[in-house]
Amino acid sequence: MKIISYNVNGIRAALKKGFLDWMQEENPDVLCLQELKAMPEQIEPFYEALGYKMYCETAEKKGYSGVAILSKEEPKHVEYGCGNDLYDSEGRVIRADYDNFSVMSVYMPSGTSGDIRQDFKYEWLDFFFDYAHEIAQSQPNLVISGDYNIAHNEIDIHNPVSNKNSSGFLPEERAWLSKFINSGFTDTFRIFNPDPHHYSWWSYRANARANNKGWRIDYQMTSENLKDRLRSASILPGAKHSDHCPIVLEID
Repeated sequence: MKIISYNVNGIRAALKKGFLDWMQEENPDVLCLQELKAMPEQIEPFYEALGYKMYCETAEKKGYSGVAILSKEEPKHVEYGCGNDLYDSEGRVIRADYDNFSVMSVYMPSGTSGDIRQDFKYEWLDFFFDYAHEIAQSQPNLVISGDYNIAHNEIDIHNPVSNKNSSGFLPEERAWLSKFINSGFTDTFRIFNPDPHHYSWWSYRANARANNKGWRIDYQMTSENLKDRLRSASILPGAKHSDHCPIVLEID
């Protein structure tokens, strides 16, 4: 089972950059997308010819946020949103349940625009911690894929010293991610890849991607029940349809 997560930073823009050819080549069983930046009626059914169904949870604000799951197998159940109107209005969570596992596509808030959104992000993190554990009770084989907007450790960011006061690498955010992992979730990439200089997002400024000055802020976290079923996890920096790149998880 191959699960890919990808913040596409606008699905319509990504499609113009060869996204469909890439998707056909990678051939995931499940594809989790974040930052669709489009309403369902604005998204051409590019996925149908490849044998996928697409399930979307979009933001009320046009051209903003939005998450989706594309699946070859029809899920038993799709849960749209997280049951919190404040976050659901921004299109941040969707989940697909299958016979022996569940996949969530999540787009966590950014705090880079200022204190108001940073406080919003902290409130979200408190909410999501409890929400994820609640879901894991009923869906114990849980994969939480998406853009967490947090670089966890110093090896997850190109310059930890100069970014120590930057949103996405603040001590409180990093402590939350440690708490989340220690509470029963696995950062699957680090199980297979302990080395530094692996990133999933690069600024468009200062030729950051060409110089690999990036951040690892996209994750596929899994509940403890799935630990023995993990087979590989990787990042695909060669895919350039976005300022992020895809991350891959293979499970039995």
